[in-house]
Amino acid sequence: MFLQNFIIAVANVADVLLNVYSWLIIARAIISWVSPDPYNPIVNFLYMVTEPILRPARRIIPPIGGTIDISPIVVLLLLMFLRQALIKSLFDLARSIT
Repeated sequence: MFLQNFIIAVANVADVLLNVYSWLIIARAIISWVSPDPYNPIVNFLYMVTEPILRPARRIIPPIGGTIDISPIVVLLLLMFLRQALIKSLFDLARSIT
């Protein structure tokens, strides 16, 4: 019973973290449409947290026409895939433990 509850807890925490990270990427994409103050602590935080994931995505998928960066969309799709595959698999694993 402990293992089942532990796996469910891990799945729930991972689901929340992936959801929060998705919203951080969305916020970063929205602020990129304007000219944000580079010294603003919120802007710095968003760049610091999201850049480690967006940078590799940009290397794989360069901006369209040199200006339109679709890496946030690609990363969001990857996060959606992880939420569907990983989280649901963890819940299924927990249910199978009796």
